Amino acid sequence: MSEMPEMFAPRPYQSAAIKALISGWQGSNNRLAVVLPTGAGKTVVFANLISELLPQLNGTRALVIAHREELIEQAADKVRAVRPDLRVGVVKAERNEHQDVDVIVASIQTLAVERRREAIRDVGVVIVDECHHAAAPSYMTVLEHFGAQRGLPVAGFTATMTRADGGLAEVWQEVVFTLDILEMIEDGYLCDVRGKRVIVEGLDLDAVRTRAGDLQDGQLGQALEDSDAGPVVARAYQEHAAGRPGVVFTPTVATAQSMAEAFTATGIPAAAVWGDMGRDERAAVLDRYRSGDVQVLANCMVLTEGFDAPWTSCAVIARPTKSAGLYCQMAGRALRLSEGKTDALILDVMGASTRHKLASIVDLTGRTVTVSDEKQTLREAARASEEETRRRLDVSRVQVEEFDLFHTSTARWLRTDSGVWFIPAGDAVFVFLVRNPVDRTYWMRRFDPEHGVVGPKQDEPLPLPDAKAWLERQARAMGSRWLASRSAPWRARPASVKQLGFCRMRGIEVPPGSTAGEVSDLQAVHQFSAILNRLGVSAAA
Repeated sequence: MSEMPEMFAPRPYQSAAIKALISGWQGSNNRLAVVLPTGAGKTVVFANLISELLPQLNGTRALVIAHREELIEQAADKVRAVRPDLRVGVVKAERNEHQDVDVIVASIQTLAVERRREAIRDVGVVIVDECHHAAAPSYMTVLEHFGAQRGLPVAGFTATMTRADGGLAEVWQEVVFTLDILEMIEDGYLCDVRGKRVIVEGLDLDAVRTRAGDLQDGQLGQALEDSDAGPVVARAYQEHAAGRPGVVFTPTVATAQSMAEAFTATGIPAAAVWGDMGRDERAAVLDRYRSGDVQVLANCMVLTEGFDAPWTSCAVIARPTKSAGLYCQMAGRALRLSEGKTDALILDVMGASTRHKLASIVDLTGRTVTVSDEKQTLREAARASEEETRRRLDVSRVQVEEFDLFHTSTARWLRTDSGVWFIPAGDAVFVFLVRNPVDRTYWMRRFDPEHGVVGPKQDEPLPLPDAKAWLERQARAMGSRWLASRSAPWRARPASVKQLGFCRMRGIEVPPGSTAGEVSDLQAVHQFSAILNRLGVSAAA
């Protein structure tokens, strides 16, 4: 499979992240974080950041801390590729390349050993990759050693600033830049994505306990095994993602292995990888995935960080989660751009759950988005949601404009339960307006018991002020002036016994102290609302 060449000149948002960090360090906070979605190119950001800072570091160097040893070479190679002018050294196991370099890339495991970190001198800035792990004691110790609590500039990078056991607020004083996945999709930096639910009958997620804010891995794995989820998920993949290279995220090693077996049995070449797997064996499996000999990788949560396979176009979330951050890490592995790839598909493995609110595709963005159809992509759903919001705002604005216009009129305008503005023009005779939703004009209508609803001879919708004025003239021509007028003297008198009796019979609630005019309005609204409901007429045509 061929991969699109990566462009290492900073993109606009990458430059903005660098600027936010440098600007932030000029203030009172030195431990700053940047949240970038998977595929946003955080290595491009911190490599260019280091290059920009070096002239100001007075001979000191940058230290990049990786979360796992196997990610060190990947990070070092990327920094070299992004900024060939930087001298990069690696510190891990037997390698100790921290002399005469600009950038030292080391694992937290190596730096946790006191003599290894003591040997590294002249560090002027620290970069923490996957910084959502930084609340762990090992990180706290290492960061303290290099001066994080004494003002040394420290930058953390992550795709998600959530950590179940907390403590991150003690490490990171401020998130100075964040980017939403949906923004990257809209700007063409990530693939658009659709979600599809895969329902596994017999998977009872309500029986799975919660630990540290999320479903407990062991119990979740057992529930997947007990429901025989593997073949169901494999068949769903065959139906919805045939031909797509993909990764399956599972809660346990056993479920990763059983998923791989189920996929292979269905005719989809699959293999499993997990944390304690031998490094060489895992590298061989990843090479087979890269070459296409393996179509699907099932993994026990080892591909959520540092996994770089842009051709992946399907992610199977067979590790249902309540954590939006974890969901983004898993799903994000399928969103990278790659040659020939047009979109990404997320298969959400679901079961019976009434007490757990599980993360889904809408959690990939911080915006309020409703996916109404599984054929709808996240970008399409966002556009539809934005359009609905605009429509509601427009309707609300129209209603406010209407309210102001009608209530400043001298005529007696009333409004039915469904929002139709009308004037009582005689005994059971009403004139009213019907909104044209296309261009916010209004049709003029009259109702009387003999003819029903009728319009004028020249039946064309008019702008609201014109339509309103036309009907006011009609109301005055058809009935007594005092009936259509707000200022008629009778309206200020007390309500009559006859009026109140009528209201009691019709179930019309009358507030205490209502005047004759107010009760007359209540009666008219009740009567005309019933007429329009019977005729099926609403405010908008």
